[in-house]
Amino acid sequence: MSESRRRRSPKMFMVASDYKVQDHLEGTIRLQRGQLCQQQEGGAHRSGRGDYLWVKVIDNGCVVKVDRQVLSEVPAEFAGLLEPVPDLDVRVKLLSRTQFLQRMAGLALGSEVRVIWSRSQSELAEAELRYRGPLTRGSSAVYFGVQLRGWAAGRGKCNGSYKGHQLFSCPDGCGLFLPVSEITLPRSSRGSSSSDHQSNGQSPVSILSRAAESGPNPGVPQPLGVGQRVCFIQDECVQRGSVLFCGPLSNRTPSTLYVGVLLDHPGGSWDGYYKSIKLCSIPSPEFGALLPLSKVTAESRSERSPLAVTSPKLPPLPVPNKPALQPPSPSKDPPNRLLIQPSMLLTARQALQPPSSSAPKAALKPPALTTPKPALQPPAAPPNKPQAPPPDQSRSSNGFHNLPSPPIAEQRAEFGTWLEVGSMVEVNDPPLFGVIRWIGQINNIPEPVAGIELDQELSAATDGSYLGERHFHCPANKGLFVKLRNCRRDSRFPEPELPINQVDRCNSIAFANWSSKRVEEHTPPLSGADARLTYEGFKKGIQGHLNSCYLDASLFSMFSCCSSFDWLLFWPVGAQNNPISQSAQDLLRCEIVNPLRRYGYVCASKTMALRKLLKEETADSGFTNEEKDPEELLNQLFLLLQVEPLLKIRSVSQKAQECFIYQLFPPAVSPSSPVLSPLVSPGLLRVSSVQALLESSFMHSGLKLTEAPSCLPLLMPRFGKEFKMFDAILPSLSLDITDLLDETLRQCSICQSVAQWECLQCYEDVDITPGQLKQYCNTCNTQVHTHKKRQTHRPVEVRGPRGCWEGPVHGARQLMDLFAVTCIETSHYVSFVKHGPGATDWLFFDSMADREGGENGFNVPQVRSCPEVGRYLSLSVDEVSRLDASSLRDPVRRLLCDAYMCLYHCPQLSLYK
Repeated sequence: MSESRRRRSPKMFMVASDYKVQDHLEGTIRLQRGQLCQQQEGGAHRSGRGDYLWVKVIDNGCVVKVDRQVLSEVPAEFAGLLEPVPDLDVRVKLLSRTQFLQRMAGLALGSEVRVIWSRSQSELAEAELRYRGPLTRGSSAVYFGVQLRGWAAGRGKCNGSYKGHQLFSCPDGCGLFLPVSEITLPRSSRGSSSSDHQSNGQSPVSILSRAAESGPNPGVPQPLGVGQRVCFIQDECVQRGSVLFCGPLSNRTPSTLYVGVLLDHPGGSWDGYYKSIKLCSIPSPEFGALLPLSKVTAESRSERSPLAVTSPKLPPLPVPNKPALQPPSPSKDPPNRLLIQPSMLLTARQALQPPSSSAPKAALKPPALTTPKPALQPPAAPPNKPQAPPPDQSRSSNGFHNLPSPPIAEQRAEFGTWLEVGSMVEVNDPPLFGVIRWIGQINNIPEPVAGIELDQELSAATDGSYLGERHFHCPANKGLFVKLRNCRRDSRFPEPELPINQVDRCNSIAFANWSSKRVEEHTPPLSGADARLTYEGFKKGIQGHLNSCYLDASLFSMFSCCSSFDWLLFWPVGAQNNPISQSAQDLLRCEIVNPLRRYGYVCASKTMALRKLLKEETADSGFTNEEKDPEELLNQLFLLLQVEPLLKIRSVSQKAQECFIYQLFPPAVSPSSPVLSPLVSPGLLRVSSVQALLESSFMHSGLKLTEAPSCLPLLMPRFGKEFKMFDAILPSLSLDITDLLDETLRQCSICQSVAQWECLQCYEDVDITPGQLKQYCNTCNTQVHTHKKRQTHRPVEVRGPRGCWEGPVHGARQLMDLFAVTCIETSHYVSFVKHGPGATDWLFFDSMADREGGENGFNVPQVRSCPEVGRYLSLSVDEVSRLDASSLRDPVRRLLCDAYMCLYHCPQLSLYK
């Protein structure tokens, strides 16, 4: 095939002067001086008035026909550098600085640069070049990723990630992505070796993908890309892993590069930090190693076999046979050669395709043709064509490529796990790159076959047909058919990140920047203005991680502003108790509760440690990674701490039962039921209060409290998201449990004498004070049930203290105060906490209010004041039922409509407890 048939990269131009174009649809289109344009295929047009080109304006995407005279051709290696520069005048000036652009295009990663911090004050910031390339998939704009040093450290905007993609690793707030116009070189290096980069107007271009690094320098090992597979000798054994960092170290010689490796097997001793500076994320020091670049060798495809680290003594590592990984020889590789040709920029622009690993596999030998058609045979490949294999290693027949080397066993088992139509793959060695366009079966071939569209033309390829049958469409001489098992991932891009175990990741190393301190001294809860000052803001409260909101909201409700649950922290732990119980109590007291009250923040790694203890004790792995409910946490936590139950309840069978939390079970109600707000009409909300629900639940179940509890956790009735018995539940600020206590003096509902009878049927009677407990003395009981409507009632005798009691009862009521409410919406728990005596003293807490980073990022907890909640809690049930549901806004709507658990306490009894 002649050179004229080879596809060329489109030419790039810059508009040399302002220009107007008349378009039939858009009208007048103005092109400004400095805008970049890309010539379209077949876009040249010559007329009597001059030469015209059809071009696409990169800055706005429009396609116009422009006079060739107003366009200045831009070298393809400079176009990507100039594209992200926003100021058009600066673009024009940069284009004239050819030597500077050449140096920036070939600048090695790890080089020292200066960031133009303030042009008006000529202020420069020290930085290190860590990445060069596009920020998004398919983009051709080349940005420079730098790590700020010196006084500018911490004033950046990222940690080396862009929209969830980790392009390089650096501490938070130290990374920046900048165009070439915002970067300059130190004075010591601006004039050095300038002549090395000048040769016929060309420069060492290094505009590569995310997997690509900088170009090789003579005599210096080429830096390794992040994600690249490497190996090295350790204790006479081979260690293998993936590169997470490659560059110089502070206070070390800049010319000496170091490699941070994430090992496949334990055997390292590096945590990803160097002199308190985080270079990369290592889940455990056993899987990290930091080595000089000279001691690390990039894996060749032939070396990627499943060798164990504990193998016996191995021979020396073979020298990799990839030319790109060898230090170039000055005599063979002159410093001014192009690292990539302009025709390869289209490949480099696909930088952010899913990364993948590679391994050698043989292509497929086609079956013999019974009736070969000479007209369909592709022409022989020219001997100097770089992408064609040597004649003695390949032969062609209708797009099939025959290779002698068989695939290794590891990839035989792996090929079906990731290959699909659209996968970027390579075959052969030296490799041919392409994209899978078709997967299927072909006659006489027992294995699945892949149809690949190659990046470059090959004389042995077709247009997507095989033996006269078309399987996909592609340009001529680009279609290749191989066995599916002989395809391997495109080695030009980094391997995919292995799925990270988020449970193991939640440790003090990965969460170092989010850590919280241990506090041994008992710290009382905060209240009033002190609570707001300590808790309010982002990164406050308990940090959420991996479905932990049920635990975060529950613990914040229990301990942030109330001491009623503090007895859990000091419950005596005897020698007979489980050591896990002692660890859990110490963890809860010193790592969670005390730091929360002292500093207002607890790291997710602390709560994950508690979740692991719960998992170990209960054998329920869901505590570390699955969604749970607060009642599951409280029940298992109390059992783990081996404490006494909170509640003691007598049932109808007169037998006392113990529990930690009570679930409200109201009966099936009608619109006239006293549990609902009175006179419910279609235009009103169905509302009930916690007081009414508790009384109804106890009355219909025949339950009584054998003693007054210090804390009363109540679960609200819920029937899933689709159906709710109540549109809203009003948390009662004060809960009266006097008439729910067993063997106590109770007042007659009519004459206030000692009550001796109570009646469930009267409780449901709307004619006599509906929604209140009905209990009578002997006289009032006889009078009430003499009425013909109530003759069928069956009153029950009340259990009271022994002795003779006559006359009115003037005893104090047993009240409990509301101090926290946990709510749920779409499986996410939040909490409301009362932090002071005032009606408006309420805080709202969300452990996952915001997020930094992508899948491997961090949740940001938040606590904020919500005084508006107090105004709604002071309303009556009838007033709440008349509210317009659409007028309720967060957080009030969540409190009234999504209440899940209400926490009540009696401060006097809690102190005694």
